[in-house]
Amino acid sequence: MKDKIILAIKGALVGIANIIPGVSGGTLALTMGVYEDLISAISHFFKNVKKNLKFLLVFGLGAALSILLMSKVISLCLDKFPFPTTLFFIGLIVGGVPLLTRKIRKSKVKPWNLLLFLITFGVVIGMAFMQEGSNVVSLSHVSPWMMFVLFLVGMIAAATMVIPGVSGSFVLMLLGFYKPIVSVVSKLTDFSQLGHNLLILIPFGFGVLIGIILIAKLIEFLFNKYELSTYYAILGFLVASIFALFATLFNVSFSNVEVFVGIVLFIISTIIGYKLGDA
Repeated sequence: MKDKIILAIKGALVGIANIIPGVSGGTLALTMGVYEDLISAISHFFKNVKKNLKFLLVFGLGAALSILLMSKVISLCLDKFPFPTTLFFIGLIVGGVPLLTRKIRKSKVKPWNLLLFLITFGVVIGMAFMQEGSNVVSLSHVSPWMMFVLFLVGMIAAATMVIPGVSGSFVLMLLGFYKPIVSVVSKLTDFSQLGHNLLILIPFGFGVLIGIILIAKLIEFLFNKYELSTYYAILGFLVASIFALFATLFNVSFSNVEVFVGIVLFIISTIIGYKLGDA
């Protein structure tokens, strides 16, 4: 029972991370030690349906509930208290770094692996300087074509959600779908618009599902064939995401109280991230 509770908590944190632009759910899944199990459960679902279904249900339930219950809270915290909120999530990532470095520290650094690290580091840093798409897509009318587009956007978002260090929510921002999708999720309990909201979320959700399956297969292949190189590439994503998140704080105004609270939350979340990584 304890293991299931811990898994649900990890799922909840990954779910929340996918709401926040600049924070990668894949990163938190990796640093909390659940990433490889998640990829395996998705890729080999039918090899052990009962075991994988239990794992995915517990993890997915935690993620789904956190998104439904916390999307408004997180949005409010980011709007009102961006400095301490961001530091909390940076701490979660930093706390899990030792888990990843343990996988590569005994190996000799090869030029190819170092190059992979620099490339993935550069990709994330480059994305950090990209601007949000100026156009926000309107979902007031959902045509068959828009449903197809939502399916494709879901696939793209899923791929970026699974890849550590790449923020799926930020990619949705670039495409102009972040605000309308989050708005629909937050209004899901408004049953007067349930039919309209489901017309948006069902094709988007199917796209997410297909995208996750495809990217999981690819990542598992890379782990099996090029494990060490894959970890160096992931480490580049991870380190860059920490720098990118810190960079978002440069344009944020904050008080001394917020700095103190932010530092306390950073320390607490670093400990949480480290403990969850070993759990």
